[in-house]
Order: sequence, then structure tokens, then C-alpha cells
Amino acid sequence: MEGRRRIFRNARLATLAGARPGLGIVEHGALVTEGGRIVYVGPEADMPAAPADAGIVDCERRWITPGLIDCHTHLVYAGDRANEFEMRLAGASYEEVARAGGGIVSSVKGVRAASEDELVAQSLPRLDALLAEGVTTVEIKSGYGLDLESEAKSLRAARRLGQERRVTVKTTFLGAHALPPEAAGDKDGYIDLVADRMLPAIAAEGLADAVDGFCEGIAFSPEQMARVFAAAKAAGLPVKLHADQLSNLHGAELAARHGALSADHLEYTDEAGALAMAKAGTVATLLPGAFYFIRETKKPPIELFRRHGVKMALATDSNPGTSPLTSLLLTMNMAATLFSMTVEECLAGVTREAARALGILGETGTLEAGKFADLAIWNIERPAELVYRMGFNPLHARFWRGE
Repeated sequence: MEGRRRIFRNARLATLAGARPGLGIVEHGALVTEGGRIVYVGPEADMPAAPADAGIVDCERRWITPGLIDCHTHLVYAGDRANEFEMRLAGASYEEVARAGGGIVSSVKGVRAASEDELVAQSLPRLDALLAEGVTTVEIKSGYGLDLESEAKSLRAARRLGQERRVTVKTTFLGAHALPPEAAGDKDGYIDLVADRMLPAIAAEGLADAVDGFCEGIAFSPEQMARVFAAAKAAGLPVKLHADQLSNLHGAELAARHGALSADHLEYTDEAGALAMAKAGTVATLLPGAFYFIRETKKPPIELFRRHGVKMALATDSNPGTSPLTSLLLTMNMAATLFSMTVEECLAGVTREAARALGILGETGTLEAGKFADLAIWNIERPAELVYRMGFNPLHARFWRGE
């Protein structure tokens, strides 16, 4: 059927398209694809005449949504950190875990020791878990190598995941994630290395679609992140930022000043940060898995984002230390129960706004003619079921670029 016209009829559509609020519902809908793109979406009664060789899919009144998009993951890593989880359950502090060789440094050791093939093999089951729930696009960050060789190896592994499976993979260089042991506490010296050597080399090899960093007291200052952003601009790469997760260093404002695609986490963002993001069009990517897993108590300022019109995306933040989560369906439920987000906000957050957070809304994220035919077909009676259930997967079929 590759390239051939395919007609999905007798469907209910949640297009997520249009300027008006709502899910863009079409109750008696049809969707037509050809050459990996959507060529028609709307009422079945208005569908253009089908060629004789068109493939017909009777959806039997199932719902079709855009394929889901996980716009913030650290999917490529080696090993796990279940031992740290066990230590924390027994009462160990973050510092005690770190002194015992845990934390990001533990993942750095694993990635440096693993081959590219091993990274791919260990990461594929995590990717498969996402795909089984209708994910058609996933962003994957580096950040567990912290030297040029290992960061490049991680990004190559991420690119290979997109070749091993029918999925769109967007890669992000996160060299400014943490301080490697060999830096001996010299944050400025390490940022020099990231900005002057690592980032240009990664960009020259075409390994990254964007650049990210961790702006926090335990990581890097706004001034240090600004240096990385300047290097990203020089390399022609868009930026995003882990911001305001554990304290308010005004990371949201920093991201907005640099025209970031997104600022992520944002538990401590204030009104000035929300205003700056709204003005810049920077998406707020919220990560309830990490909030839940580290037992955070300060919620991101959802009402501020609503009031100022900041677009909100949702993602798993899938990583070994603070969010070992590979379910966007559970992520939506967490966002609703923990952050009081609405069904509409949750579904938009893993489709339209997640695409916006990756800078690819022109290609995917809504059901509209001209976009990639990235679809999820669900055995549900109403869209709210996708947010309401926990540990239940109602996916009937997943299509990536029409196949």
C-alpha cells in the first residue's frame, strides 16, 4: 500500500486542529492518506470520490487522533538506577546517593562503557513501549556521556533507533547536563568545552536537531547556559532548556530571551517567566513523571500559563534516575490528577503542543491535509478515556506516515 491512497471511513476524529478551543471533533468522519501524507480530513459526506484501487479501512466508529508525540526523553542510556531508588526508599538523601556513586554520574559510567550497539539494544525496548501506545514521534536527548566521544555515540544510537523502527526521532544535544568527574568542579571550564568544541563537532556531523541544557543550582547557571545558547545559534540549532525545576533561577525567562522552542519542568517558574514565554512563543513542557517520582510538592504554575496563553506540552521525561516512565497515556493521567490539567490540555499536550515544542507543527501533531499521516486509532467511546484510565492501553492501530 506504500504511496497508494488509503481511506479511513466510519470514524470519529479528534483532529486537534483549528484556532478554536476544543479537540476539533468530527463525529461522522473520514481521513484519506496518500504518499505518507493526509490528503483529506473531515466529514465522510464531503469526502472526495475514491479511485478504484484505493484501500478502504472501516474504522467501525473508532476514534482517530494524531499519533502521539513524546517531546522530552532521555531514552538512550545503559543499565538502570533501581539501586538508588531502593536507597532513597530506605531514607538515603540525594547527597548520600551521590557519594555512593549514584546520580547522573552513574549513568555516565554506563554510557561511556557501552558500545553504540549496546546502547541501541538496551534502548529499543523502551522505544517499543512508547510505540505500543501510539507514539509516532519521539525526542531523544544525549547528556549521559559528557565527553565528545560518548555524547556523539549516544546521538548516533538515537538516530539508529529511528532506522530500526517506523518512528520519527528528533535528537537533542544535552552536553550541559551535569559536570563530569574529570572536570574536578570547574563548571566554567566544562562549559567552555561544551560550547567551543563539543557542540560545533556535534553540529558538523549533523547529529543534533536542537541543543538543551540544565539550568539549576546543582547544574549550570543562567550565564553559563547563555554561552551554550550562543554557540547553538552560531551552529544554526534551536535551543530548549531544563528550567526552574528545583528553584527559580529565572530559567524560563532565559529560555524565552533566546527564542527557545520550549522550557521544561518549570515547577518554580514565576509570572515574569510565564509572561516572557508567552511573548516569545516558548512552549511549557511539563513532566509529571519526574514530579511524581522525586516526590516534588511544588506544582508548575498551570493557572499562570493558562492566563497568559502559554502553550503546554506533556512528555514522559523517560530517564533512569528521576522518571523511568515509558507511557504517555499514564503521563496524561498524572498531568490531570497531579496538575489539574483538563482532558483537552492533556491530549493537545501529547500531540499539537508537543509538535510545537519540537518545532515540527507544520509536519505533524494535528490531523490536517498536507501533514504526515501519523495516526493513532483507539478502541474508546470518548477521548476522555485516554486520560482517565491507568495501566490500560486501548490502541487499535498505529500508522506512521500512512503505513
